[in-house]
Amino acid sequence: MGAGDNRWPAVHREDAATLFRLTAEQATAGTVLHGVAEEGVAFRDIAEGIATVLGVPTRSLDADAASGHFGGFARLTGRDFPASSTLTRERFGWAPSGPGLLAELTAGDHPS
Repeated sequence: MGAGDNRWPAVHREDAATLFRLTAEQATAGTVLHGVAEEGVAFRDIAEGIATVLGVPTRSLDADAASGHFGGFARLTGRDFPASSTLTRERFGWAPSGPGLLAELTAGDHPS
């Protein structure tokens, strides 16, 4: 929505699986973690990556147009969700190594 400067955190599925295993083995009940490899990928860049793979154009949408286009998902499209996994990495020795979201999107090598 708008300029698309809002950010979303991301993590590769294999890195998330590794963290899940680590926490199942080591975390105590009630532990809160942030399992993100990328603290914030611009929503515009995500949309452009998806559009490139699909071969469709992108355009900015105002709040009303986004609501019509995305439906209930529109409430999230304009939100800024940066998150840090510094404490998670330190506590569990977790070091994500998978490809970043944009690299993964544009590689086109994802499960169907």
